[in-house]
Order: sequence, then C-alpha cells, then structure tokens
Amino acid sequence: MKQPARDFYEVQRTQWRKSLFLFLVLIGFYFVAVAILAAVILLCLGLFFPSSSFSLADRLSTLLWFGLLIAVAIAAFHLWDARRFGALFIRKRLQAHAPDPQDRYHKQYANTVEEIRIASGLPKVNPYIIPAFAINSMALIERDNMPSVIVTEGMLAEFTRDELQAVVAHELAHIIRGDTFYITLVCSLANFFERLRQAMEPEATPQPVGTQAGPGYQGGQVLIFLAASFSGLLMHFLSMLISRQRETLADAAAVEFSRNPAALARAIYKAHVQNSFVGDFNLTYAPLFIVPPESREITDGLLSRIFNSHPPLLKRIRLLADMIPTTPGKIMRDVREGQKQREKARMMLLAQEESDPEGAGSGEGPSEESPAQGQIWSIRDAKGKWQGPFALEEVIGLPYFSLGIRMKNLQEQVQAPAREFPQLRLGLRRLYQKKHTNLRRQNKCPRCRVPLQDSFYEGVPIKVCPECGGKLADAALIDRIVARRELAFSDQLIQKARAFEEEFMRNPARTRKMTMETPSKLFCPECGYKLLPRPYNYQYVMPVDKCLSCYKIWFDPDELEILQILIEKL
Repeated sequence: MKQPARDFYEVQRTQWRKSLFLFLVLIGFYFVAVAILAAVILLCLGLFFPSSSFSLADRLSTLLWFGLLIAVAIAAFHLWDARRFGALFIRKRLQAHAPDPQDRYHKQYANTVEEIRIASGLPKVNPYIIPAFAINSMALIERDNMPSVIVTEGMLAEFTRDELQAVVAHELAHIIRGDTFYITLVCSLANFFERLRQAMEPEATPQPVGTQAGPGYQGGQVLIFLAASFSGLLMHFLSMLISRQRETLADAAAVEFSRNPAALARAIYKAHVQNSFVGDFNLTYAPLFIVPPESREITDGLLSRIFNSHPPLLKRIRLLADMIPTTPGKIMRDVREGQKQREKARMMLLAQEESDPEGAGSGEGPSEESPAQGQIWSIRDAKGKWQGPFALEEVIGLPYFSLGIRMKNLQEQVQAPAREFPQLRLGLRRLYQKKHTNLRRQNKCPRCRVPLQDSFYEGVPIKVCPECGGKLADAALIDRIVARRELAFSDQLIQKARAFEEEFMRNPARTRKMTMETPSKLFCPECGYKLLPRPYNYQYVMPVDKCLSCYKIWFDPDELEILQILIEKL
C-alpha cells in the first residue's frame, strides 16, 4: 500500500531526533579531534614523554585533561565571539540596511515580517535588506538577543507576497528553534580546524640563506597539518549533516506558520535556479542561508550530497509537495507559468515622442520661471574681464569664485568684493550645508524651471518633471529599479536603446554630454550644487547628470528607461 503523506508535525519530530543525534556525535568528535591535536602538539614539543618516571596512565590522564581544557577554551571563545560580534560582522559585511519606509517593496517586506512574527509568537523581529540582485535570505541573532531576518533586493523583486511570507516563516522557524545561533557556532567550530590547517600548511617559499628548520620542527608541522586536515574534514562533514537536518526541520516549521507549503516550495525552487550568490563571504557561512551560495552550480552527485550544507533540491520540494499533496513537477511548472504571466502583466512604457507626439512636453513650452531670470551677478576673472551675467547658484559654482573676488550686482549697480554681499555669503553657507542656494529654484526641474512632482518608479520614490518628463532619483536607489520587473518597454524605446548602444556603449570615448562644446548649466533641484555629466557606472557608460554633493541623478527624458533596457535586454 502507498504510504500516506507526512504532515509538517511528523516531519518536525523526525528531523529533530536526527539533528539532536548528529549534534551529540559532532560534540563528541570535537573533543576527540582536539585531544588528537593536543597529543600531536605535545609529542612535537617533547612534552609527551617528559620523564621516564611517568607511567602510561599518567600520560593518558595528562593528555585527556589537556585536550579537555583546550576544547572547552576554544568552544567558549567561539561562543563568546559568535554571541557578541557574529551578527554585526555579518550584517556589515553584507551591507544590510533597514527597509526604506517610502519604498513600496520594502514596506511590504516589513509588513510581512510583522505578520509572520505575530503568527510565530515572537515579541519583535528586525527586518534588513541586502542591496544585491541575488535571491537569498538568512536569519541572525543580534547582540541584545534581538532576532533579525535578512533578504536580498532580488528576492523582493522576484517573489510574490505568499512566497515572501513563506521565506520569512522559514527564517523565523530557525530563530525559534535556536538554529540561527546554533548553526553559527557549529560553523565556527568547524572553521577552527580549517584555519589551523591553513596556518600549518607547508610553505613553498625557500628558507633564507643560513637558516634551516630542524627535522623535528618539519615533522611536527606535517603531523599537525595532517591531524588538522583530517579533523577539519570530519567536522565539516558532520556540520553539513546537521545543517541539512535543520533546513528540513525549518521547512516543516515554516509550513506550520504560513500554512502554505506550495509557496515555500516555489520560493526554494526560484532561489535555486536563479542567482543566489551574494559574495565570497557567504561560502563560509553557507548553512545560514535558505539556499546554498551558487546553488545553480551544485549537481546531484555523491560528493554534493555528502558535503552540501542543504538537502537536495528535489528532496526539499518533494517533502513540501507531499503536504498539499501534489508533485514536484507541478510545483516547477507553476513557477514557469507564473513567470510567463508576470511578463505579460508588465505595464507598457512609451517613449517620450509616443506619449507626447505634439511636443507639448519637450521642455520648450511656458514655464513658471525663465532660465534667465535671476541672472544679476557679474564676476571679474583673473584677467580683469567681467564675466556674466550669472544666477546666484551659477556664480557660486564657478571654480575661481571666492569671497575676496570682485563682484557686481547688475540689478542694483553695486560693485564690491563678494564678502560684502549678504546674498552671496548666505548662498555659500547654504551650499556647504547641502541646502539649495536659490529657494526659488528648489525642487524645480533644472531644464524647465517648473516644480517637480513626487512619484514612484517601480516602487522607488522619485521626482518627475510634468513638462519634459525628466526624473530625479537617489543614486543609491537605482539598483532597486534595475532589479525589479514591473514595466515593459515599447518597440520605439527598445530601438532608441539599441541605437544608443551602437553609438556610445561600444565606443565609450564618445559620450554625448561630455563632448558638448557648451555644456548646459544644470543645478541639482535638491541642494543647488552643479550637476556634472558622468557615466552611470563603468559597465554602463551612459552619461547622466550627477550631483556629487547630495548624490542625486538627473535623468533626461527616456534616459532611465534606456538604462533599464540596456541592463535587462541588451
């Protein structure tokens, strides 16, 4: 007869017994491994046989106590280090930050953590986000025993709400059952032998002339290296076994919280088949993540099954599929079908010419303020010639401007050093404070001089010019836009992106804005600092206007869309 499918309670009981047994085996082997290393060290130092008066029982007793003390000291150090500095070090290394309350994706993630926290009974959980396109997550315990759940930007961009709920439930299950700190400690203990092996590894560099290590030293180093290698291999093997059991246990517990095994199965499958690598740092702490780093490269061979920190993909999906019940193949088909439906549901974005065929939004129409308005300042250069007229922010931004230079107010026909004009002193002070020097132009389009409107672009807060369609965005938030897939692009936009790639991307020396004979005088709507034409980054050299003071980027019409197309499609 066909065996009935196991529910999540039965899976939890089975995996708990297995992980407890493996943990006891690992602790026992840990003390044995340290005792073996202590014996080798004593032998190499000549202390194993210090005197012929010692009997064999005395030697074994000394070895036992020595190994026990060393093992307890190492375990206590790793326990203290993991408790006090482990979570903070990992968060800083991964550049994890708190959710942005103005970002729609981040707000949904924070709400999801709060929902699952209530379902799990925890008093408080801190959500964090890793600014990476990869899909992965982990859980940590802070120094003050505050639990934290960390996900990547890629996961927020790719997962549905129920899939995100299932992932958060999985991480909270690790926290409630003590897996987070427990696995961190196990990894640290296993890494101790690896670091010792690397320290004892024979060097290939030649010894200095006139110096030569004795045969006892060389032999002792080799013995310690072999003992550490063997101990580290077995410790790594046992820690991977424990990690696999705890992952299966957390999967079952997550279903208990979210009551949605299908969503967790889809989430695990998505994370496995897509990019899950968030940096070389996670290779050491791979058991902390919901899927192993570089999971796409992991095969189903014997070595992968033995030394992988997570259960095989099909095994995890099958256990979750049996709770529905369904088949792993149905789960995978649902993921592919969902991706197709999501691609069809993307809102079509038109080029500026398509959305405004008559040119009403070209930036040449009437505006609240003329670009020439406010240009009442003239400045004398080093050759004694008067230059201008300039607006307040323009004259302050000149490279040769100083408070001692000669200035002229054309409106009042007053000539004096710059320090004598209160407007210039106040403007310079506001510039240093990263405030706009000209309040009349604050939060206005640098080209049209009309007020910018608050808006969202794929969940990211930006400011948009209603006249020309230009966009002002925080430079640190552009990666969120690139990671998300809410918008589709018209054929005309795609053609513009291809033409731009053909003309500029394949010949980075030709950059449109940086080769203009008379570059436009644009100033940041946020702080009044001069916008400078710079490449977006070294990989995509599309020139954009950057503010190097408050780190904003001004995108002219269609520039942000072209950047997305270049990254997503071309």
